[in-house]
Amino acid sequence: MDAGITPQQLKALFDQGQAPLVIDVRREAVFRSAPDRISGAQRRDPAAVADWAAALPAATKIVVYCVHGHEVSQNAARALREQGLSAQFLEGGIEAWRAAGGQLAPNS
Repeated sequence: MDAGITPQQLKALFDQGQAPLVIDVRREAVFRSAPDRISGAQRRDPAAVADWAAALPAATKIVVYCVHGHEVSQNAARALREQGLSAQFLEGGIEAWRAAGGQLAPNS
């Protein structure tokens, strides 16, 4: 499995009714100041992957994202894969998703 997934590939999965479990791993301060998130995304602390990874469904495809798709989401995806989960990071993060016209929801 490739470590990354493009916004276009993720959008195609949504369009085909095959949406993965999407997890927002932006750092707390960034998440709180952001106006939105990817529709349907769950928020998890990237510093505590080991604490929440075991609660995720093992057979589910997972996509994690941060702001730009660099260190935070790549490290979270790697940690999830090390736990035996099928995880990828969103290339370009939420910024690329937004630029590609991906569906967003208000951050509440």
